[in-house]
Amino acid sequence: MKPAFSFGLGLLTMSVVAAGLAFSSAAEKPKAHRIVFHMTTPDTAAYRALTKQITNVRKEWPMAQIEVVAHNKGISMLLKEKTNIQPQLTELKAQGITFLACENTLRQQKLEKSQIVGESGFVPGGLIHIVERQEEGWSYIKGGF
Repeated sequence: MKPAFSFGLGLLTMSVVAAGLAFSSAAEKPKAHRIVFHMTTPDTAAYRALTKQITNVRKEWPMAQIEVVAHNKGISMLLKEKTNIQPQLTELKAQGITFLACENTLRQQKLEKSQIVGESGFVPGGLIHIVERQEEGWSYIKGGF
């Protein structure tokens, strides 16, 4: 006759094995980090700080998907005539970082798309894009300081 507790030990063993398999498959697949940075200031020091922030994030999470949305006074970061980080924009774009200029801001400030650096794409509304990203589970960071 088998002891009464052997059934319980079998379930416990199966639970431990199942938990181990779940843990090992989670450990094998790195978490997909998706971050949207928000730039609204004309402060050029904030643009340099943003590039450092992105570089630091990529050191820890090299596969992180990162977007930078510039609108209002932050659009200066992407203006050919005003940006102080052109080489960094080129380098970060080559690493897969997406820069986006707000078309609402361009209209309000009477700017043309041709005035925006070539590394940038465009979104109809910067704030709308950020909200949509957050609704999709992206992390939000106010870039700069």
